[in-house]
Amino acid sequence: MLSKRRRARAGARARHTAESTADWADGRLPVSESGGLLRKAFPEHWSFLLGEIALYSFVVLLLTGIWLTLFFHPSMTEVVYDGSYEPLLGTMVTEAYRSTLDISFDVRGGLLIRQLHHWAALVFLSAIGVHLLRIFFTGAFRRPREVNWLIGVTLFVLALAEGFAGYSLPDDLLSGTGLRIAQGIMLSIPVVGTYISMFVFGGEYPGEDFIPRLYSVHILLVPGLLLALVTLHLVLVFYLKHTQWAGRGRTGRNAVGKPMFPQFVTNSTGLFFMVSGVLTVLAAVAQINPVWAYGPYRTDVVSTGSQPDWYVGFLEGSLRLMPPFETALAGHTVMWNVLVPAVLLPGVLFAVLYAYPFFERWVTGDHEEHHLCDRPRDKPVRTGLGVAGIVFYAVLLLAGGNDIIAHTFDVSLNLLTWVFRISLVVLPPLSFMVTKRVCLALQESERERLAEGEETGELRQTLAGGYAESHEPLGAEERYVLRARKEPEPLARTAPGEEAPHVERLRTTLSEWYYGDRADVEEPEREPSASGSPGSPDELGR
Repeated sequence: MLSKRRRARAGARARHTAESTADWADGRLPVSESGGLLRKAFPEHWSFLLGEIALYSFVVLLLTGIWLTLFFHPSMTEVVYDGSYEPLLGTMVTEAYRSTLDISFDVRGGLLIRQLHHWAALVFLSAIGVHLLRIFFTGAFRRPREVNWLIGVTLFVLALAEGFAGYSLPDDLLSGTGLRIAQGIMLSIPVVGTYISMFVFGGEYPGEDFIPRLYSVHILLVPGLLLALVTLHLVLVFYLKHTQWAGRGRTGRNAVGKPMFPQFVTNSTGLFFMVSGVLTVLAAVAQINPVWAYGPYRTDVVSTGSQPDWYVGFLEGSLRLMPPFETALAGHTVMWNVLVPAVLLPGVLFAVLYAYPFFERWVTGDHEEHHLCDRPRDKPVRTGLGVAGIVFYAVLLLAGGNDIIAHTFDVSLNLLTWVFRISLVVLPPLSFMVTKRVCLALQESERERLAEGEETGELRQTLAGGYAESHEPLGAEERYVLRARKEPEPLARTAPGEEAPHVERLRTTLSEWYYGDRADVEEPEREPSASGSPGSPDELGR
């Protein structure tokens, strides 16, 4: 009896303490108003985890980067190396390179953290890239998420710059070769190229101030911008609610999935530890960027077979595929063989990415809000364009290693370069046409399955003596998903005899190109009333 009274008093004190703490916090923070936020629903499809992988790789990057700043010395002052790596003893190296070697060989756990930082950078960029592809192919960039698409592309651009900056800081022979190429790209810009190079390097290449400047950009400027944009991106995801795949109970007015607390938070925390664990295992067993094998950077030496990280490999490939072409104009030489592949081409590629959501909305005349994901096969033109872009990028990436490929397979380097040049022109449009036809074939197959049912594999004899395969109706969920696909009609063409602006005629032609070829299905089933389902009309967690 006494123990029961003690437990009751202890429970009462705990409740009083909890209520007092909640009242104190509610008076200073929006605690009581966050209940709806804690019950916010998140869809469960695996493709939505790509953004989380990018986020958690970024967290690992920040943590390991903070640790590395304690030991790295961003200085180009030359010293005599006297550390633990015997092959370089007595060699003149910069402070930046020596501190990188000290981290790798003399600081306990330093090599593990260095490689963990590098692997996290690669996974971070890869996850952003694949996440952007998921958003593109599913149409998640459409209204009202155009701003989030712009933020995502900007994050990718900043991550590219951040990765290249971190890759260049050790001042080894491989990163120095990349910096020399970067300086050549700066010099190729007409009129202002020389001034840009002098400003960046603080004088004649390589200068004395570049590594300290790059270090400040790498640990302060770009990470601050990345952190601000990631925060803004997450705020918009919460505010606009998550996209989701079509299905029964899923509409443009709700979100069906796990509530944020405790289910989503628990799963997401587990994913964070999984990402961290995989990156740590990679850092422990897969060597990456062994700067001691490359040696310190010297302006009169170029490393043979040097390959950059994959995210700038397409620039290397574009430089290798561009034929030598220069123009002398008013005493100035315009290096088209550098300006076009390394400045104009990436500028055009990212400009297309920024502009695509607005271009598609203009072409299709679609100004509605979209909260349901498109299946890629339901948008054959968009999917074809995306695949063509991937093929274009892949050809450039492979061309960036044409010397390694030629040496490995014992083929002519000149022949291989011409193969890549032809492939860069032929393969993207060919992949577009093939992808579009495959998407249309899948649509037609689904239309037939919806009309005739699923084949069972059982044969029966007909009255005429022949054989026919029996069919059974599709499941309710699959029927709903297939019926939910309804493409808008192309924009109406101008009536014969009427005049129309050239821009409007171009718009209707492109609209016909987008939506002209398709396999329509019957009208979608009416969505069941939300009054009989749990949850609010805006969000539905389960």
